Amino acid sequence: MLQQVLRAFEEAREPLNLVDLARQLDVDQPALEGMIAYWVRKGRLKESQATASSCRAECGPTCASGAGPCPFIGKMPRIITLVGTEE
Repeated sequence: MLQQVLRAFEEAREPLNLVDLARQLDVDQPALEGMIAYWVRKGRLKESQATASSCRAECGPTCASGAGPCPFIGKMPRIITLVGTEE
């Protein structure tokens, strides 16, 4: 099953939705999260998360002031990529 998770990331042509991937692989989402964590620890996947500060230039004066979190976004999505691939 671990190999199937890694293969899904290798073969993906577009961003993967983890809920859909869990359904496709017929595993519970917490189990999928654990498998992704395994590949992150092994260095095959990399996990990051965009921050509100990365949107400041695009949000305009409200965010550019740095007066707190960007009011135009909620929690930014996690980004999981294969190590050694273009982001």
